[in-house]
Amino acid sequence: MTTFPHPVSPQGGDPAAAAATAVNLILHELDTLTGDRSRRGVVVDSPPGAGKSTLVRQAAGALAQVGEPVSIIAQTNNQIDDLIRGLAATQPSLTIGRISSTDYLATSSPVAVLPNVRLSNEIGDLADCAIVIGTAAKWARVTGHHRPWAIVDEAYQMRSDALLLVASQFDQALFVGDPGQLDPFTIVDTDRWTGLSYDPRQNAVDTLLNHNRDTVIECRLPVSWRLPATAAPLVSAAFYPYNGFAAGTTRQSRTLEFRTTGFRSSLDDTLDMARRTGWAIHQLPARHTQRTDAETADATAALVARLLTRGTIGYCENHPDGRILTSADLAIGVVHRDQADQIRRAVAATNVPGCRGVTVDTANRLQGREFEIVIVVHPLSGRRDATAFHLEAGRLCVLMSRHRQACIIVTRAGITGLLDAHPTTDPVHLNVPVKFPDGWEAHHTVLEHLTPHTINAKP
Repeated sequence: MTTFPHPVSPQGGDPAAAAATAVNLILHELDTLTGDRSRRGVVVDSPPGAGKSTLVRQAAGALAQVGEPVSIIAQTNNQIDDLIRGLAATQPSLTIGRISSTDYLATSSPVAVLPNVRLSNEIGDLADCAIVIGTAAKWARVTGHHRPWAIVDEAYQMRSDALLLVASQFDQALFVGDPGQLDPFTIVDTDRWTGLSYDPRQNAVDTLLNHNRDTVIECRLPVSWRLPATAAPLVSAAFYPYNGFAAGTTRQSRTLEFRTTGFRSSLDDTLDMARRTGWAIHQLPARHTQRTDAETADATAALVARLLTRGTIGYCENHPDGRILTSADLAIGVVHRDQADQIRRAVAATNVPGCRGVTVDTANRLQGREFEIVIVVHPLSGRRDATAFHLEAGRLCVLMSRHRQACIIVTRAGITGLLDAHPTTDPVHLNVPVKFPDGWEAHHTVLEHLTPHTINAKP
């Protein structure tokens, strides 16, 4: 089995100290840049679960407290509501504005009841707010607004054309994001822009660095507080080869137990493997199938049912005495919506109490979320070919980096042979940097490491 060492932190291996040092450095750089308007800002690369939202809240509060009004640009309404809740609690003396569409205001906003939060669809109503938060789509429709600072959350998921629409609204910015996750999505054919510096397929960070590298400070967060010590080395090596990170917890601080013993079935063998090692592959016989593979869906649903019926107990730094995991702690990740619909039906058909509360969704929709245990249907399971969509490293990275305790991968045998039969054939274009990590190589790295964790499904 391939082993991956943790990156050495500057504090002799103390992840908390390494993370605190990195955050303090970033906040210091922001403070320095407030007196030097010639610098464009700071880019912070972050691994999964490294505290991006916490950093955004700290930075926004620090800038606002020294008289620097801040605009925060996020990608979804859910991200914004989460940020506002945290800011309202940690910065009670500051007035926080939420710039929203009329449709959003017409619904029951979860942040409307907070005493220091003001909602409006007109920027003029929020002019005196120290911090104003909105989606990139909403900010693109705002006119006559300018603030010295902006913070772009999930910056690697923001397309470059979206950045262009809002760039005139601020002088300097903090870009915070995860470079290993999925690239921005578009359904438009963009081949005509390939190789150009203003290619709209590029994310906001790459475009910023292409044009302003000499005036931008690049930093990174070195610790993942989400991924357990069993997962961080593999995820770091497979998806972050040049920006390694360590887990913030130890193997001893997060463990799983079952209240009941198993039936010596392959399902229970898979769960026991995940309990002991944090990883498991539940492997069905090799077969070419359509992507809505009924056997795979049933096996995935059965694993969830067994997790709930066996009474899974999770121990961690937040619950040192342990707690029974519920359906809200479990998720199933797939790559297509029809797969998600099929598995939801299969989960409901188990008739296990609580099963209907398990989250089942695509990698795109699970991005940014966190669960105790995640079951993943491998993107290449049962396929005859390995397309660029299914090989994309970011998609597999999202699926394998949502968990705090364990990750189980459900797949059919034969993926290694499929990869060998379909080597990377992406064309090389002038002026287009080679993307790392390469999806083909990332899949091989993952499979090589997890081979000893494989349980063959029994009929």
